[in-house]
Amino acid sequence: MADGELRRNPAPRGPRDGRDGEGAAGDVEDAQESDAARRRRRAQFLRELHEAKQLRDRVQPRRARAARMRQQMRMRTFRW
Repeated sequence: MADGELRRNPAPRGPRDGRDGEGAAGDVEDAQESDAARRRRRAQFLRELHEAKQLRDRVQPRRARAARMRQQMRMRTFRW
């Protein structure tokens, strides 16, 4: 048997968890749920990151001012 035949006709590797046609619909729901959960976790992370940056700026005002000045300089010299 050639390698091409293996790629075209893969043998089943194990039991399919007993799911037939209804398993595909369940997988789609799981994927959507996990996608929504991922977006919630990401939103929470970004909120906490923003809060941490604000706290750092309050605690270290000199460093925050220098960072603002550098950002302004980058924006002034940016070209489209």
